[in-house]
Amino acid sequence: MKIKLLITSVLILTLFSGQVLFAQGYQVKTIVIDPGHGGRKPGASGSFSKEKDIALKVALKLGAKLQAEIPGTKVIYTRTKDVDVDLYRRAEIANNANADLFISIHCNSMPPGNKHIKGAETLVAGSHRLKEQDAAIRENADIKLEKNYKSKYDGYDPNKPGTFILMSLLKNTFRDKSIKFAKLVQNSYISRDNRASRGVKEQGVLVLQRCGMPAILTEVGFISNKEEEKYINSSNGQSEIAESILAAIKRYKKDVEVD
Repeated sequence: MKIKLLITSVLILTLFSGQVLFAQGYQVKTIVIDPGHGGRKPGASGSFSKEKDIALKVALKLGAKLQAEIPGTKVIYTRTKDVDVDLYRRAEIANNANADLFISIHCNSMPPGNKHIKGAETLVAGSHRLKEQDAAIRENADIKLEKNYKSKYDGYDPNKPGTFILMSLLKNTFRDKSIKFAKLVQNSYISRDNRASRGVKEQGVLVLQRCGMPAILTEVGFISNKEEEKYINSSNGQSEIAESILAAIKRYKKDVEVD
C-alpha cells in the first residue's frame, strides 16, 4: 500500500511538474553523492580491498572537486565514513533535499573464471530485461541485511523480480535525463582516461528506482581484476575517476540548463 501511494503521488507530481522541471531558469544546484555499501555491508571484495572503501574515497574526491570547480553547488553525501546506510534512506536523503542529480559510486566484480574482465559501466533504473535480473537482485540483496526490511519496503522481496516493474514507474519521468547523464559519464571515462567501457545499462536497482530525480549508479571498475583493483585503489586512479565524473556533470549542466 505504501509503495502504491508513493507511486501515485510521484506520478501526479511528475506529470504536472515534469513540463517545467527543465524549463527556462532550471539549474543543477544540488547533487547527492552516494558511496555504495558501508559498515557491515562491504560490497564486493578484491584481493586486498573492499568495495565500500573505494566507493567512499572516490565519492569524497568527487564532492571536493565539485565544490571547488562549480561554485554554488550544494553537495550532499549519503555517508562520509564507514557506516551502514539503508538503501531506502539513501534515496530518501536525495528526495528530501530536492536534489537535481543522484550519483551512486560502486565497484564491479566477477566470479572465478571471469576475473580477466575489466572496465567501467553505468546503470540507470528501468524495467530490466530478463538477462539483467540476476545482477539487479544481487545489487538489491543488501536490503535483507536491514532491520525490518519488510515494513520499510512494504513487502518488497529482492528475490521476486516482478516487483521491479511496479517500482520502475517512479523513474519514468527522469529516465531520459538519467540515460543522457550516464552516457556522458561513460564517454568521459573513455575519452579522458582511456578506460574500457561496458556501456550504459538499465537495471532494476532499488536505490535508483526510489529517487525522484535523474539518477545513476556508476561501477568504476572491477575489484575482481588484479590490474583494475590496483587502479581503483590508487590515489591517481581515484582522482581520474572523480575528474571524469566531474567533466560529465559539467557537460550535463551545460546541456540541460537554460539561461
